[in-house]
Amino acid sequence: MRMMTRWMLALVGAGLFGLPVMADEAAVVDEKPKGPEARFGVAPPAEDFIPDELQEPVSEEEINASIKRGVDYLLADQNADGSWGSATRTKGLNIYAPIPGAHHAFRMGTTALALAALLELEPQFPETTEAIDLAEGFMIEKLPYLRRADQTAIYNVWGHAYALMALARMHDRNADDEKMQSQIADLIKQQFDMLTRYESVDGGWGYYDFRYGAKRPSSDSISFVAATVLVAFKEVSERGFEPPEAVRKRAIAAIERQQKNDFSYLYGEYLKYSPVHPVNRPGGSLGRSQACNLALRIWGDEEITDEVLKEWLERLIVRNGWLDIGRKRPIPHESWFAVAGYFYYYGHFYGSMCLQELPPEDRAQFAYPLTRMMLERQEKDGSWWDYPLYDYHQPYGTGFALMTLNRYRVEAETASE
Repeated sequence: MRMMTRWMLALVGAGLFGLPVMADEAAVVDEKPKGPEARFGVAPPAEDFIPDELQEPVSEEEINASIKRGVDYLLADQNADGSWGSATRTKGLNIYAPIPGAHHAFRMGTTALALAALLELEPQFPETTEAIDLAEGFMIEKLPYLRRADQTAIYNVWGHAYALMALARMHDRNADDEKMQSQIADLIKQQFDMLTRYESVDGGWGYYDFRYGAKRPSSDSISFVAATVLVAFKEVSERGFEPPEAVRKRAIAAIERQQKNDFSYLYGEYLKYSPVHPVNRPGGSLGRSQACNLALRIWGDEEITDEVLKEWLERLIVRNGWLDIGRKRPIPHESWFAVAGYFYYYGHFYGSMCLQELPPEDRAQFAYPLTRMMLERQEKDGSWWDYPLYDYHQPYGTGFALMTLNRYRVEAETASE
């Protein structure tokens, strides 16, 4: 894709499932390395850039109360069929979404995220059981029919990826139910098949194909889509379901081709000849470096060291404003560094998983600041949202935030011991 005018953005710009549209007016700031050696790694205490007030402990009661409000929101917002989200709330600017397939994909991705969050929290909140049962029924019934909307809109890749995450947790929950285990296994294998079918010709995945509309998508790989799928692949592989090796390796290679020396990542491979475009600079990569670094690390890339993870977690805290300025803006990528709102809770979710990759003694300085950001951004109704996407944004944002806060909570409690 090339540069697009604002009116074209109204047609094909996207939210969680969206396309980057480059704003020529996006600011570029000087990204100078810290310290004389420009090395990765968090600075020693004398050079710690994380404000002290952010590192003050947050009470367990406050965290639990926030999580409870988020859980209550999801329980109240669930549709009668067990899903979350709909196409019923619109605004003056709506993204390209061929009906009905685009909304099938949005609803499946949203439902999978909300369900995954409730599955993680069910032991603490048994009142979620009925909603989980209903959502699992929806997944089993509807997931086998998820396909791309048409030759151009391949939003279904998000549904397949997040369905794998939900299925991994369903597998754990239903360990003693032989029939359910068989259904889950069949669905996981089917998602492997779908993600193979919709793999980009270059490896990895995109979500638009405006080139040829080929049977196998001719779109370039988008770095964070490949990362999202690879993390989901890892979760189901830990339950005994190995993804197609060739597909996995091609996705890893696609991310590696988009990696820059500072472990920021191109938005998509089509921008490889514009590496210093604002969206490809560290400020523009802040919401996707977490996912890309995590995906490469968990699949064996030794270059993604603890120091790399710590550097980008520190950036997620001290440079959070670049993401926050874009949060809730109705037009994707209109903010500084062409950041889109949908990267906010996405970036924090994968940041929380990066945090868990670190040794316990290295997590403390990040746990409380990241926790505070989640608590401060919760809405009055208990939800979290970062980009207005029909009526999907609140449940998907809440799913992301609950799983994020659940991980931050564990690490904050560890830090206080």
